[in-house]
Amino acid sequence: MFGLVLFGNHSAALAGTNEVESKTGIIDQSKAPPGYGLSNGSLIIAPIPFSNPTIGSGLALGAGYLFKTDEFSNPSLIGLGAMRSDNGSEAYGLSLGLSLDNNRWKLSTFIGEADLNYDLFTSIGELPIRQEGTIARFELLYGVTPQLSFGGSVKYLNSKIGLRNTGGVSIPPPFDLALDIEVFTLGFITDWDRRDDTIYPTSGSNLHFEANNGIARFAGSQNYQKFILLYDVFHSVGASSVFAGRFASCAATSDTPFFEQCSLGGTDSFRGFSATEFLDRGLASLQIEYRHRLSQRIGINVFGGIGGVGSSFGQLFDNGAQSAFGIGGRYRVSKKFPVDFSVDYTINDQNAGLLYIYVGQRY
Repeated sequence: MFGLVLFGNHSAALAGTNEVESKTGIIDQSKAPPGYGLSNGSLIIAPIPFSNPTIGSGLALGAGYLFKTDEFSNPSLIGLGAMRSDNGSEAYGLSLGLSLDNNRWKLSTFIGEADLNYDLFTSIGELPIRQEGTIARFELLYGVTPQLSFGGSVKYLNSKIGLRNTGGVSIPPPFDLALDIEVFTLGFITDWDRRDDTIYPTSGSNLHFEANNGIARFAGSQNYQKFILLYDVFHSVGASSVFAGRFASCAATSDTPFFEQCSLGGTDSFRGFSATEFLDRGLASLQIEYRHRLSQRIGINVFGGIGGVGSSFGQLFDNGAQSAFGIGGRYRVSKKFPVDFSVDYTINDQNAGLLYIYVGQRY
């Protein structure tokens, strides 16, 4: 579900903050000196405003406990959050992420419930959709080297979809095939992470690949497959600037439910379009971004991207490519970890302007 994915990102981003000053609205209740183990972590509570074109603007409230299991492992987290937007969407969830034994083992899990309102772009126009559901995901990776990990994931989704107001209109095919559905997904994951930092990288790269097999149960039962490739690169320029780039590719079989299809904005974090506007079985996109620190606290960024979706890779740009560019501001909310409060404004090739407010970086 699009909104649950967005909500999960808020929860994960919140848990990446630590010792954030009260003027940002985040309360840190731990003053323990740096150390390792569960007892040497930090408890944070954060009201976070957000805005995205799929579910609107609102407020996410979260509590997170951040700690390190050993000196060389990435930060681990326990997070709890809830959100509500101005279009009536609401969700809550619990997340856990553990990095163990010098990053040799990485475990993450998320469970959440949501009642979401969004517009679905169909052949008969935009339809006002209400989607209720529960999602649970478990992921385990094993590092064969400090940078290269392999593992798997299990996901469960129970979803009900309907129109907020019918107006004599019904949901057209193929979207009407997944209105009351259960989905079980098994996935294989490869992650080759050579970044110098997982929160604010300034050099290196990250190659992430997922191969998922889903079983969808509704009126009948059908299998589908989905493959995602994300490749991020980072290059520092001096002490204050970073060039970042992301190439994304996605492929899904014909029986994939529409909310699990490749999505420009949903699959690749592309800014400029609603995650429900460009959906199909194939996707490719390229994004670049220039990030500059004006001071220890303040940063700016300029970004742009181009992408397309289609029923196959040969048809990705049959109806033209989608593009967008924008500018943004960053406020560093942590003294110990490079976590930013982010505000981005984009203009797409349809001359539509969109505002994004969130925590962290898009990639």
